Amino acid sequence: MSAALLSAQRARFAALDPLLPPAAPPPEGEVLDAATADGTRVTAVLQVERHVLGAFDLLWSAVHTWQLFPCTGGTGTAGMDALLRAWRHRMDRESPGPDSACTVTWPSRDAEAVRAFLDHGLVPLSVLAVRTSPPEDHPPPPGVTIRRAGPEDLEEVMALSLATFRYSALVAGPWRPGTEALIAPRLERALAAEAPIWLAERDGVAVALADCGWIESAPGSWAAELLPVGQWGYVNNVATGEHARGEGIGRALMSRVHREFHERGARATYLYFNPANPLSSVFWPRQGYRPLWSYWEVRPASALR
Repeated sequence: MSAALLSAQRARFAALDPLLPPAAPPPEGEVLDAATADGTRVTAVLQVERHVLGAFDLLWSAVHTWQLFPCTGGTGTAGMDALLRAWRHRMDRESPGPDSACTVTWPSRDAEAVRAFLDHGLVPLSVLAVRTSPPEDHPPPPGVTIRRAGPEDLEEVMALSLATFRYSALVAGPWRPGTEALIAPRLERALAAEAPIWLAERDGVAVALADCGWIESAPGSWAAELLPVGQWGYVNNVATGEHARGEGIGRALMSRVHREFHERGARATYLYFNPANPLSSVFWPRQGYRPLWSYWEVRPASALR
C-alpha cells in the first residue's frame, strides 16, 4: 500500500468524524488491488477466518468469515465500489457454505461508502456507538432499586443475559445452541472480580441488567484502532425484562452506569447494538449514543453482489 493512499484515508477519516482515530494500516493478509474508472488505484487486505464449533466468537459471528480491510484514500463511492467488485470476483474461487459471511468495518458517517455497500448486498448488522456527554440524572421509578451485582446473583444475571441473546437472534446472527454454556464462565469470572455489573430490582425481583466493563484504548492496542486513546466504559449487555419495559427502568439503570463510569474517570462510554433491533435502535440514541463504526455484513458469503 502506498503511503499517499493511507495518508489520504487518514485525512478523510479526520474530516468525517473527529472521534475517529487515525486510519490504521491494513493488517497482514491477501492483497486485493483495483482501480476506479479514471484509473485511480485502491487496495485492500482480505482475511479469512474459520471458527470451530463452540468458539465464543460464534455468539455473533458466522463460522466462516471473509473480512475486508479497504484503503480507498479519498476516492469515495468509486473506490469502494471498485474494491467490492474485485472482492466479488475473488469470492468466485470459494465455496463458502450457509454459515458464512463477508464483513467490512467502516466509519458510520461515510455516506459515500454506504452507497457502495448497499449496492453490493451488504447490510449494517451492527454499530459501535459512543456517548461522550456528561451523565444525566434519571431516578428509578417507585419501588425499583439499583445495585451492583455479585456472585450470588449469577442465576438472575444469566437469565437476563440469555433473554438478550434470544431476542437479538431475531435481528442479527442466529441463535447458537450452547449459548448458556459459552457465557456462563465469563459471567462467573466477572461477578467474582466485582466487575461493573448492575441489577435493577422491583420488589426484590431482578427486572433489568447492565453488564459492563472497562477498556483501555492504549497506543498500539486493538481498541486504539476504534476509539480515541483513554479509558472507556464498555456497555456489553443491557436487558430489561419483557414485562418491565416502557417504565423508565432501563433509562434509570443507564443513568447510574454513566454516573459511576464518569466518577471513576472514564473518558466516555461505548457499546455495540444492532440497527435492525426495534428496541435498541430507539433506546440507545435516547441515551445519547451515536454510531462511530458500522459493521457491514452479508450472509451467506456467496450472496455478495
